[in-house]
Amino acid sequence: MTELVIPLSAPQAADAERVGPKAANLAALTRAGLATPGGFCLTADAYRHQIERLGLDGALKTYGEVSPPQARKLSVEIRLKLYQEPIAPEIVEPLLAAWHAQRAASIAPGVVRSSALIEDRAGANFAGQFESFLGLSGEMEFLTAVRACWAALWTTNARRYMDNHGLNPADTAMAVLIQPLVAARASGGGLSETADGHMLLSATWGLGSAIAQGEVVPDRILLNRQGFLRKIEAGRKHHREACMHGEGTKPQAVPADLVSAPCLDAGQAVALGRLLRKAERVIGQPVEIEWALDDEGFKLLQARPLHVQPAYVPDEIWLQHPGLNGHPAGIGWGTGRSVVVNCECELSRVAPGDILVTRVAGPALSQILPRVAGVVAELGGSTSHLASLARERGIPMVLGVLDATTRIPDGAQVAVDGVAGVVRWIR
Repeated sequence: MTELVIPLSAPQAADAERVGPKAANLAALTRAGLATPGGFCLTADAYRHQIERLGLDGALKTYGEVSPPQARKLSVEIRLKLYQEPIAPEIVEPLLAAWHAQRAASIAPGVVRSSALIEDRAGANFAGQFESFLGLSGEMEFLTAVRACWAALWTTNARRYMDNHGLNPADTAMAVLIQPLVAARASGGGLSETADGHMLLSATWGLGSAIAQGEVVPDRILLNRQGFLRKIEAGRKHHREACMHGEGTKPQAVPADLVSAPCLDAGQAVALGRLLRKAERVIGQPVEIEWALDDEGFKLLQARPLHVQPAYVPDEIWLQHPGLNGHPAGIGWGTGRSVVVNCECELSRVAPGDILVTRVAGPALSQILPRVAGVVAELGGSTSHLASLARERGIPMVLGVLDATTRIPDGAQVAVDGVAGVVRWIR
């Protein structure tokens, strides 16, 4: 059997076909001397061996040939077996040895993240479609998280996303990235290039999952491509995700004086901008990053290729109408009928070509992106998972728009400028 556990510092971790592009890109940053949490990867070969050990080979072979109802039934069978059955001894022994070695070397709890072979590719980045688990301490919860990452390849949302991109879960595999958790004072994301020629950083207090899930309005920091700071716009960060030391992560209220206080000062923003440009040089093209700041400094948690499209110049007649500002996803211009949605049960009201206006822009809304002309959300920022999916699909989106669901009339004609971060409507 091939080597199933590979440290990110090892040369073999550069092979995206073994560890997935997410882990391979992080390994490239590590070997280039950029600060990362380190860690190791359970390779895609381990997933394939577990599939064989559970007798699921036949189900995978027939998955692409059966009717949709049968495919759904097969996917449930595969997912449940991956999630519930014990991990094969020949996998679990080296996996636990690496886990205990990491836990001995670091007092921090662990992080387990999916690293699918089909992630972070042009036209299909899968942002927010798989699983991540933070703050793991016990051996059993660690193994459960690994099984859940394998099973995530077969969830309804992941399969729907793959169907929209002509992909088949039976034709690929899932690696798993295991790292120590960064005790983050602040976290966020970054784009090394925007449609209007800048670099963009987002920041929130605590762990970055609040940004990724579109639950807060993060700080928005603009730098020019030479790394000089242009402005820091403080967000609305009413809660933060924090590690509870053995109890996983939980949301905490942010003290009132920090809700609208910038997470980074000017010097930190410039330093992070330099790190963003270094990551761009390592990957060889514009990148989208995730980062965290602890007592030792900045650490890069992820870097995926970023595909930037030029800004579109809108019809100037829209400039005569009222507008609200927010955080642009960085792409496109769209017009359509506004549909104000306050609950997921109302998504059926959204017709092709409509503009979705909602409060939270989480990755669960990815299913509706193929049919809308644009999205406006009260929470979220330019580096959230849904913003990344919108850039991938060319869907204009503005996030962090204060009181959008109450100020934009339901049924109005709306224009969304996904580059400037402005939404306008005709009264």
